Amino acid sequence: MNMHQPKTAIDRDYIPIADHGLIGNLHTAALVSIDGSIESYCIPNFDSPSVFARILDKNKGGHFSISPTIPFSTKQNYYPSSNVLQTKFMNEQGVVSVTDFLPRQAGPPSAIKKPLLPWLIRRVEVIRGVVPLRMECAPAFNYARSKHSTSLVPSQSPDSPTKAVFQSDALTLDLRYVLENTMDNVPCPALELSLLDLSKKGHLGLGVQAELTLEEGQCVTFVLRTPPSANAQSSPEDPTLSKELVNALLVDTNKYWNNWIRQSTYTGSWKEAVHRSALALKLLIFEPTGAVVASPTFSLPEYIGGTRNWDYRASWIRDSSFTLYALLRLGFTKEADAYMEFIFERLRNKNPDGSLQIMYTIHGGKELEELELTHLDGHKGSKPVRIGNGAADHLQLDIYGELMDCIYLGQKFGMPLSYDTWLLVRELVDYVVANLHLPDLSIWEVRNKKRHFTYSKVMLWVAIDRGLRLADKRSLPCPHRTEWLAARDSLYEEIMSKAWNKDLHVFGQSYEETDVLDSAVLIMPLVFFIQPSDPRFVNTLKHILKTPERGGLTSNNLVYRYDVNKSDDGVGGEEGTFCLCTLWCVEALTRAGEYDRPMLLRAVSMFEDFLLYLNHVGLCTEEISEAGEGLGNAVQGFTHVTLISAAYNLSRTMEKKPKY
Repeated sequence: MNMHQPKTAIDRDYIPIADHGLIGNLHTAALVSIDGSIESYCIPNFDSPSVFARILDKNKGGHFSISPTIPFSTKQNYYPSSNVLQTKFMNEQGVVSVTDFLPRQAGPPSAIKKPLLPWLIRRVEVIRGVVPLRMECAPAFNYARSKHSTSLVPSQSPDSPTKAVFQSDALTLDLRYVLENTMDNVPCPALELSLLDLSKKGHLGLGVQAELTLEEGQCVTFVLRTPPSANAQSSPEDPTLSKELVNALLVDTNKYWNNWIRQSTYTGSWKEAVHRSALALKLLIFEPTGAVVASPTFSLPEYIGGTRNWDYRASWIRDSSFTLYALLRLGFTKEADAYMEFIFERLRNKNPDGSLQIMYTIHGGKELEELELTHLDGHKGSKPVRIGNGAADHLQLDIYGELMDCIYLGQKFGMPLSYDTWLLVRELVDYVVANLHLPDLSIWEVRNKKRHFTYSKVMLWVAIDRGLRLADKRSLPCPHRTEWLAARDSLYEEIMSKAWNKDLHVFGQSYEETDVLDSAVLIMPLVFFIQPSDPRFVNTLKHILKTPERGGLTSNNLVYRYDVNKSDDGVGGEEGTFCLCTLWCVEALTRAGEYDRPMLLRAVSMFEDFLLYLNHVGLCTEEISEAGEGLGNAVQGFTHVTLISAAYNLSRTMEKKPKY
């Protein structure tokens, strides 16, 4: 077990991306490092400017840290079946527990009358011995671009004598605390806030700090809040802070998560990993609109020191559609219905040519201007730090396949389609049929030339196929059925002819480059485009499973997207193995394994291996380096989605009677 040395804001370095847990309230989310620091937090919504972003700039990004001032070892875990996070600091002198959460109310939505409290709550309790601690709260408003004033003022609450008020031009925060004793013969702890000047580190306003020594039975709860208004003394939105209130909020929030995950219908193997993934995905849902963010973080590098640093706090049609597939598989139909309504609203507001954007803001907007924050250092010096996303106006035709598959599954397991919605869906398929011949930038969002990507062509086939299935199964009117059928069949033949490399016996990345391997083609049997036992697919799969040195994409049982040295994607720089691709490979092996037992065993081995790369609390990053380090944005929804899908199908296939 590593022993951490006490660090202040002056000398603390970057913590690895994977060494974080995630908490959230379905409006926003925060990353909590294993040494007790809030490293990433945007208020009030996922896509709002950050207040804490130390993970992107160790000096001036902003942080809220609580840790011992003596050497300590640390453990971090979630409460069982919950998104309440606990960090324990251990030393021979004592043990302290920090419990972090963003409050939620338990109970059905119809019964909840009170508005959501936009609070970040950190409960600090010594459970053995005596531990000296240091708290630092140093917000850096508006991505560390805005100045703020800081004042220490008396609080109205008897349990919370003073508070710190941080005021910037667009946002005010206050930090309060509640002191309590949890044992009769132990006095309440003492705490005094003082100002913290980090201007030499680049901070544009003062923070606050407190040195405190707690003994067993003493507890301090810090509450960072956005006050409802400067004048409100107490209202339903601004209840009086007390130990009873903060303890009730912890119980209620934990109950909320317990109640939610209990609705899961999953009974297969790897249940713990599946349910942790489901809880992680739930944290990515923006409740007011039903949108799903690809990740609650932004600009974390896909390669340390590299330039592949993107903002994922938007709702990609692709990622969201796969997310809904995973949640539907586990029986969470309410989330699926809410997202479908978000999508149908986008269908009602299509672009003039009938197309959709590949992504929208979580509020449904179309503007995602990409900016570079040159004043931020980037995680471990990985620049540039980007917000917004310039890929929003890309032509990525594959999204229509993912969306149509999602609509198809949604009406199968959730709310059936209305006639008016069917008309919108029908227009979407007509758009696909009219544009399926176009080259695009596809799933990996390459930033140079458009190509006829195999993945996009397969997903265009899926879009037409699911449109036909919907029409047939629901007996819905389909005036262009003949054209749809002809387009679907000719596209199938075209893919089999133009994407196939006759010399290598593999499906290539694009019609133009059939000699370049791309693990995205592993999707083929997963969307029922091709039989998993078809020799063409099996040969492609076997080729991908070779090491990069032998022309494949698999290293240490983990799969790369493609060889960035062979395929110019207009971005440059290196990247790690892609978790999504590894899990697609597991699922492809699973489906082929129904007819070839060794492949099924390889799928189990690959999946078990992958689970070793989940972090200490069971969360996934986007990529994994050659040394096994988590890379890219965390928590990555796409990875958890494919983990659920792979576990679901692998578990189901293992239970089946072999077909050979």
